[in-house]
Amino acid sequence: MKKVLLSALVVSLLAACASTPAPEATPKVPVEDRTSQQDTTKSPETNPVPSDGLSTANLPPHQDPNNKLAERSIYFDYDKYVVRDDHKALVEAHAKYLTEKRDLKVKIEGNADERGSREYNLALGQKRAEAVKKMMSTLGVTEGQIETISYGEEKPKATGHDEEAFAINRRADVVYSDDK
Repeated sequence: MKKVLLSALVVSLLAACASTPAPEATPKVPVEDRTSQQDTTKSPETNPVPSDGLSTANLPPHQDPNNKLAERSIYFDYDKYVVRDDHKALVEAHAKYLTEKRDLKVKIEGNADERGSREYNLALGQKRAEAVKKMMSTLGVTEGQIETISYGEEKPKATGHDEEAFAINRRADVVYSDDK
C-alpha cells in the first residue's frame, strides 16, 4: 500500500512540474495608421531602372536608354543615301545636342545591305554617313565633332537574307566618342 501511495505522490508531483509556462505578454507598441493620410494622387518619384539594374539618373542624355538620343540608327531606302523624312527629327535631335555639347564628338558609321559588290557597298555606306554629317553640319555641328566611316556590308545589324533584314542593315549609326 505504501508503494501505491508513494507512486501516486510521485506522479502528482511530476504532473505539477510538467505544466507549460504562461506565454509572455508582448509589449504593446503604438501603431499609427497612415493609410488614410497618404496622397494617392501622386505617384512616388522614381528614376527608371534599366534592365541591368543601374539607375539612369546620372547618365548624360546620349547614354540614357530612355532618351530619344539613345536611338542611334538612321535608316535609308534601298540604294539611296538621302536621309528619309521619318528620320530627320532624329538627326536634328542629335545635332541640337551636339551644338549644346561642343566637347562631344561622334562617328557616323555608314552601312549597306549585302546586295551589291563590296566596293559598291563601301561607297554607299560612306555616302550615307556623309549625308548624315552634312545634315548635322547644316544644323550647326562643327566639322571637328563629326567623323565618318563606312563598313559597307561588313557590320550587319540583322543577319537574315530577306527584305526585312536588308532594311535594317541600310543605315548610318551615330556613335558618341564616350560610348562604351
